[in-house]
Amino acid sequence: MSFQRVTEQTSSYRHLEKMSVQEILSSINQEDNTVPQAVAKAQPHIEKLVTAIADKMLAGGRLFYLGAGTSGRLGIVDASECPPTFGVPHGLVVGLIAGGDTAIRKAVEFAEDDREQGWKDLQAHNISDKDVVVGIAASGTTPYVIGALNKCREHGIITGSICCNPEAPVSAAADFPVEVVVGPEFITGSTRMKSGTAQKLVLNMISTAVMIQLGRVEDNKMVNMQLSNDKLVDRGVKMLMEKLSLTDYEQAKALLLKAGSVRKAIENYV
Repeated sequence: MSFQRVTEQTSSYRHLEKMSVQEILSSINQEDNTVPQAVAKAQPHIEKLVTAIADKMLAGGRLFYLGAGTSGRLGIVDASECPPTFGVPHGLVVGLIAGGDTAIRKAVEFAEDDREQGWKDLQAHNISDKDVVVGIAASGTTPYVIGALNKCREHGIITGSICCNPEAPVSAAADFPVEVVVGPEFITGSTRMKSGTAQKLVLNMISTAVMIQLGRVEDNKMVNMQLSNDKLVDRGVKMLMEKLSLTDYEQAKALLLKAGSVRKAIENYV
């Protein structure tokens, strides 16, 4: 019997082309409101995955996200935001997409169907059993992802997965599967919508929780963020002023720019 994809089930809405703009937006919003509840149901599984990732990274390992299409792009977004947000080096969290960097902007036909390429892409980064690989696939059936996770298992590499179908093949290939079942999409099969939102929420939870476990956040502040624009410099100055009870903005700014990060500025001042 073939695998039944909830993500491919017919939309609960008919004749979308006859809807007013107000009806379209209200219906999409109504569907989107169901996503956080689905994520909440999966939270115990997300917790197990986060714990496994944090343990490996505290021991010097890396985190890899692997996906195709929207799923791959979401993994790349989450990975690319870790260095500026948490001040970790590039390469500590890596996002890989079927079809390579070209596929970030433009779909690469049939790239997701290559069962061998995912493992080759991981090997290009010298993947080892120190690392963790999380496969992301809304359908839960993407060969690029499943093939890579199976190879990881053969090499003793811990794996996780994020998908939006129950009892999906990708879950069977993962040590720590996460299934967020959001139901049929507003446009039948358009998993960039609710499924994409669900995956983004889970990725936010994973990277944020892991980085807190790695000591990259103090109180509720991004004390290790990169000072890559004026907005972030201003934020850092205000953090310093609050933390060190400074009243002189320019003094705090000078301390921050000399140290290079809020955390180092605090350490230097103390």
